[in-house]
Amino acid sequence: MSNIDYSRYIDPAAVPRMTKDQVKMSLDDYPPPLERLLGTWKPLAGKPFTGITTDGTPVAGLFDATPHGAPCSAAAEAATRWLDLLPPDTRAKVCAPVDSDLWRYWHNTPLILRPSQVELLELPLPLREVAMDVVRASLSQEGFSRTRTVMENNLFLGRLIDLTELLNDWSFTLTIFGEPSTVEPWGWQFFGHHLALNCLFIGEHMTLSPVFMGLEPDHDHGPNHRRMFEPHEQAALRMMGALSDQERIRAVLYDSMLTADQPDGRYHPDDGRHVGGAFQDNRIVPYEGVPVAALGREQRLRLMELASLFMLNMPEGPSQASMGEFERYLDQTHFAWIGKADEINPFYFRIHSPVALFEFDHHSGIFLANEEPQRFHVHSVIRTPNGEDYGMDLLKKHYAAGGHGHAHPGGHHHGGAHSHDGGHTFHTHD
Repeated sequence: MSNIDYSRYIDPAAVPRMTKDQVKMSLDDYPPPLERLLGTWKPLAGKPFTGITTDGTPVAGLFDATPHGAPCSAAAEAATRWLDLLPPDTRAKVCAPVDSDLWRYWHNTPLILRPSQVELLELPLPLREVAMDVVRASLSQEGFSRTRTVMENNLFLGRLIDLTELLNDWSFTLTIFGEPSTVEPWGWQFFGHHLALNCLFIGEHMTLSPVFMGLEPDHDHGPNHRRMFEPHEQAALRMMGALSDQERIRAVLYDSMLTADQPDGRYHPDDGRHVGGAFQDNRIVPYEGVPVAALGREQRLRLMELASLFMLNMPEGPSQASMGEFERYLDQTHFAWIGKADEINPFYFRIHSPVALFEFDHHSGIFLANEEPQRFHVHSVIRTPNGEDYGMDLLKKHYAAGGHGHAHPGGHHHGGAHSHDGGHTFHTHD
C-alpha cells in the first residue's frame, strides 16, 4: 500500500480558476489553453463509429443479445418516472434518439460541451434523487455504491482546492436515449468528472460500456479516506507476482512511469497511458504484453480474478454473462504492464481481448500538484472492442433483424420531447 500523503500536493493557488459559465464551451469554440485537450478530441468526434480494434477492422460475430437477466423493467420504470416528473423544456434537453451521436460525447472533465446539457445540480434535490434511481436500478449494489463514491469524492476534492462550484457531488449529466421499454432498445448515459457510464438495454440484455471511473485522491489518510481501487491494485500485484521471470519480461512494456520516459504516442498529459479514454471510440490498439495462451493455470486464475473487478458495476446476471464471454476468448487475451510492481510505486496495466479492454492507470495530478503519477490518483476504463461500445453492434443487428424504428423519448407519453443533438444519428462503418 502506498504511503504517499496526497495532502502535500494540495495547492489551491496553482489551480486554474474557472466559473460554471466559463466551462460552457464546445469542440468548435474553446479557449486556447484547452487546445491540448479539446484540439485532440475535435477531429475524433467527427469520425464515423467503428469501435476500438487491433487493425481498423472490427471482428464480426462476437456478440449476441441473449437475455441474461438485465434489470430492464426496473430501469425503464425508474427512467419513465424521472422523465414524467421533469418540466417539458428540461425533459426535452435530457432526451435523445437511441442511435444519437450524443452517446459519444461523454468525457471525464468538469467541462460542459453540449449546448443543451443539463447537470443534476440544476434540478431540485428530489429530482436529482429520482434521476439516481435510474442508475441504481440498472447497476449492482456495489456498482451504485462506487458511483456515489466517485460523486462524493468529487465534492471532497472541490473542498480541498476551494473549487466546489465545478467539483461537487451533483455536477453530473444524465441523458435518456430512446423510449424506456422492456422490449425495444433504449439506454442512458451518466457522466461528469471522473465518471462515465453508458448503458444500453435490449430486453433483458444490457451493455455497460464505455465506463470511466477515477478518484483524485484515492487515499488512506485522514477521516475522509477512500481506497476504492485498492482491490484492483492488490489483484494486479498478485497477477504480476504469479508470472515467471520470462513471462514478466513479456508483460512489462516499460519499467518506468515517469513522464520523460514515456515514448511518443504512449502518453498524453490528460489521458495518461490510457488508450480507451473519451472520444477514443475508433482507436487502433494492437495487442501488447504477454499472451494468456502462454500462461499456466495459476496465472490464468489470477488474471480472471483481476478482470472480475472490472465487472463489479453490473448486476449478477449480466456480470456472470460477461465473465463467461471473457473466458471464451481467454486464449486471445493479452496482459500488459508499465512501471514497477511493488507496494509503493505507481503503475499501469491493460487486459485486452476481442471482447474486453480493461485499463488501470495511476495518474499525475490534474487538480492536485503532483507532476508525476502517484498511487492516490487513479483512472480506470472499460471498453468493449469491435463495435460493441454503447451496445452499437447489437443495436445494428436488432434493426437489421426487423426491430422497430429508431425511437426516442418524445412520443405521446412524454409530451413531445425531442433530441437536442442537432438531428444527428449514430453513424457507423458497416
